[in-house]
Amino acid sequence: MRRLIVILAIAVSLPLALMSCGGMSTQSTLRSIAYGDPAKPYLGMSRAEIISCAGQPHSRYGSGEGSETLTYRYSGAGPVPGAAPKSTDKKKSFSGGSSSDNKDWTCSASLVFENDSLTRVSFAHKEVRSPYAWQSEKDPEKRQELRNTEVPTCTFSLPRCRR
Repeated sequence: MRRLIVILAIAVSLPLALMSCGGMSTQSTLRSIAYGDPAKPYLGMSRAEIISCAGQPHSRYGSGEGSETLTYRYSGAGPVPGAAPKSTDKKKSFSGGSSSDNKDWTCSASLVFENDSLTRVSFAHKEVRSPYAWQSEKDPEKRQELRNTEVPTCTFSLPRCRR
């Protein structure tokens, strides 16, 4: 009898625990548990190693002493080298990417380097929104539409980097 109660308690509490993970869907929660941090294999790589396999970043900026952040815009699994910038592109945003923004991207990744070593990667969909955005919508129809629409997500990898 005691065994049945324990099994029943686990069966009831596991779905509740998974659904309560910050508004994430059960599927994305399970994926993050199963696969872990997609950026982990690249942590510790140098800036030169990343640029050699991911190409030039869209932008770069200092983010503290001995720290720099490279931002990539991409579609698919992760940044891959594109065509070399045209010599006619004189205007740059920060120190990378052209001022006539390429609109063919869906995800953005920020790679933080400290003392020339990759320490953190953050990535998101360009149309990211809070899973709770529907709560502030006044129009009931739009509110329901927002509530039923999944929040867009991205993944991250550096397909041309050997690790």
